[in-house]
Amino acid sequence: MNFIGIDIGGTNVKLALVDSNGKILKKSVIKTGDARDFAAVIDNIAQEVSRLAFNQPYEAIGAGCPGAINSAAGIVEYSPNLYWKNVPLARLLSQKTNKETRITNDANAAALGEHRFGAGKNYTDTALITLGTGVGGGFVVDGKLFEGYGSMGTEIGHTVITQNGEPCACGRRGCFETYASATALIRETKKMMESHRASAMWSYTGGSIFKADGRTAFECAKQGDAAAQRVVDAYIRALAEGLLNVVAIFRSQAIILGGGVCAQGAYLTNPVQEYVDAYRYGGADSLRTVILTAELGNDAGVIGAACLGGGI
Repeated sequence: MNFIGIDIGGTNVKLALVDSNGKILKKSVIKTGDARDFAAVIDNIAQEVSRLAFNQPYEAIGAGCPGAINSAAGIVEYSPNLYWKNVPLARLLSQKTNKETRITNDANAAALGEHRFGAGKNYTDTALITLGTGVGGGFVVDGKLFEGYGSMGTEIGHTVITQNGEPCACGRRGCFETYASATALIRETKKMMESHRASAMWSYTGGSIFKADGRTAFECAKQGDAAAQRVVDAYIRALAEGLLNVVAIFRSQAIILGGGVCAQGAYLTNPVQEYVDAYRYGGADSLRTVILTAELGNDAGVIGAACLGGGI
């Protein structure tokens, strides 16, 4: 059996025809367009589904969407990236395609994809933590997607790790994402560059602080730059502290890290694993959570959405 997976973003919508083994048979990308006109966006998605699945039978549709999603009702209650509020996405897609449609938060969809067919496929309890503009999270508990009351849970990026710390867009201060997101890493890189004019980070960026990105501190630390190493060490501590909260609450067998920062591979995960091992609740004799990097890349969302639609 085949299923359609949809990953809706503020700029693009990714779609894929996925079989029951998690293999992508066909995929496409369309522009989201003016997201404020949700009816037009959904109509365009339905048309692309029809094109993608031409002469390719499929059973159902799953979709991941950013924001607060009531998955049971099939409603996008609030998506600031799309300017959507109380949009009955599942019902409208079902009406236009004549197929059953299920929806969830986009991070949840990606978490389900990694759990079923990616880095988490050998575990029953996994967490996907995405390190991007913010910090997102999706959790699978005993093989099932966990969404919390009203599908509003698992916002791990908005757990506080530093009281009265950096301001967060959510209105609180010191949230996990204000220290462990790629945005935070770049912010701290620039701060360190400003106070350390002799740092190799300046030559790495061609003398322009505006060219600093999530790779800058890591790559310069590998070259032995002390200032860059301070940025990396602080980032790893913040990331590990947030993950320790995940361990304490869920005790996932595996935490899967996603996002561009994870291109650092073992240079990132090894010290994070050491920190989590040293400070996890219960100590060295307690059940260990392994820290992994995501395997499905940009396809995690569409594969997970297809899993959602097909109950895979």
